[in-house]
Amino acid sequence: MKIRIIRKFLEYVYNNYVGNFIGFVIGMISTRLVSHYFTTRSIKNLWGLAARKTVVDKQTYSTMEWAISIIIGFIVFELVSKWLKKRLDALLPKYKLTQWMVAQEEKEQLVSK
Repeated sequence: MKIRIIRKFLEYVYNNYVGNFIGFVIGMISTRLVSHYFTTRSIKNLWGLAARKTVVDKQTYSTMEWAISIIIGFIVFELVSKWLKKRLDALLPKYKLTQWMVAQEEKEQLVSK
C-alpha cells in the first residue's frame, strides 16, 4: 500500500515537472518569433528608419514576447500533460528503467506474455 502511494506520487511529480519544463523551454524559445518579425528603435537600424522589420516601442515588444511565450508555453504544457502522457503509458511497461511506475499486476501480465 505504501509503495503504491509513493509510486503514484512520484509519477504525478514526474509528469508535472516534465510538462512544466518542456512548456517553459518551448515558451522561451518562442520569443524568437517576436524578434523575427518585429524590432525596436535603436542605433543599429537608425532609430527605425532603416529597419526591415516592423518597428514597435520597447514596452510593446516586451509585452509581445511575454504574451507569445506564455501562450505557446501553455499549449505545449497541455499537449505534454495530456497527449504525451497517454502515449507514454502505453510504452512505459516495456522499458526496464520505468517499470517502477507500473503496478504489480501489469508487471505480472507482461512477464506472462
